[in-house]
Amino acid sequence: MFCRYFCFFSLCLFLPTQRRCSLGHISNLHGSDTTSLPGFENLTVGYNKYLRPYFGGEPVQIAMSLDIASISSISESDMDYTATIYLRQRWTDPRLVFHGNKSFTLDARLVELLWVPDTYIVESKKSFLHDVTVGNRLIRLFSNGTILYALRITTTVACNMDLSKYPMDTQTCRLQLESWGYDENDVIFTWLRGNDSVHGIEKLRLSQYTVERYYTLVSKSQQETGSYPRLILQFELRRNVLYFILETYVPSTLLVMLSWVSFWITLDSVPARTCIGVTTVLSMTTLMIGSRSSLSKTNCFIKAIDVYLGICFSFIFGALVEYAVAHYSSSQKCAAKAPEEGPANELTKEMEEVNITNILHSSITSYKRKISFTSVEISSDNVNCSDLTMKTHEKIKCVLRNKMHRIIGYFTIQNPSNVDHYSKLLFPLFFMVVNVFYWAYYLYF
Repeated sequence: MFCRYFCFFSLCLFLPTQRRCSLGHISNLHGSDTTSLPGFENLTVGYNKYLRPYFGGEPVQIAMSLDIASISSISESDMDYTATIYLRQRWTDPRLVFHGNKSFTLDARLVELLWVPDTYIVESKKSFLHDVTVGNRLIRLFSNGTILYALRITTTVACNMDLSKYPMDTQTCRLQLESWGYDENDVIFTWLRGNDSVHGIEKLRLSQYTVERYYTLVSKSQQETGSYPRLILQFELRRNVLYFILETYVPSTLLVMLSWVSFWITLDSVPARTCIGVTTVLSMTTLMIGSRSSLSKTNCFIKAIDVYLGICFSFIFGALVEYAVAHYSSSQKCAAKAPEEGPANELTKEMEEVNITNILHSSITSYKRKISFTSVEISSDNVNCSDLTMKTHEKIKCVLRNKMHRIIGYFTIQNPSNVDHYSKLLFPLFFMVVNVFYWAYYLYF
């Protein structure tokens, strides 16, 4: 008889508080058809895993915490990141209350017999639960009915990025947790300890990024079917620009400086200056193509690195055009001098052979040619258009002709050697000014 009472008393310790034990009367623990937890039949008799705790009453409060194990990759082309997280959820189910102050860790496969929240990751492209050597899930039951449900998940989540300041950009990504089917009348999501509910993210070491800061938010998602609770982990990633400085910015700057070497080479050295100009242009083109190959799917963005490479290419191409202009002006000047010197030499030779009569004859002929013109006077490049005998359209043509001569005179290079002299000063000066504006804008604005 003593054994019988002792066994009955021990069994009553594990019965829910809602159930009453009376001497000589034990509830039928095996009469129900509902599937029960092996070894905990007294807790799960009449338990329905398809009904949430407090069904028909107040909503269930689910407190969550996160451990960020790793962020393996952040893709600018696909605009997403892949992270491995430990998701822990806690809630209280009064149907699973038992006496005592102990907690029990159950086999993860028993989760199929319990009600669990339908939490999902918003904007997740693909996710999977680790299952080596068994499914990485944890169920821990406390005496007050609190359940701890932990999962190890690897997920790829979309992250909208603004690459206009790439590679001096800071990206803001989110990890959002939301209830799929239960609205705010059924479940309430909260962070277990606010910002302290997230661990591991401050210890991450990423290849291109540094975690600037992170914070947690509680929000709601308004859908057509209702308002659903949502938890948000938002973190900012600042890109490490040192790699790009060594890989792109320094080589492009050196190519620009290399193009300035041609200013110290004489205009007569056509092969040397042409070789420097063409080589730097081709090298810069190759550098631009290489910098864009890593972001082939985001070519719609005009990035900061594209702007800088475009500036460098413009200066290099400008140095090549500068030599073309200087060489052309020099050749034109030489061609203009040749006719002036040529007749003078021929006249010296002819002076020895011709007589005075031939000289006078040629002078009279040239004088008649001058007189054959109208009263329009030509002085250098300008024509006197004030003659009253000229018609209106002739005066208009004359004025336009004078203006064109004046404009062309402004752009006429009198001394081609001065082009290189001014370029030695102006090209570096303009490049420094442009760099100051570039770095100030993308770093501080």
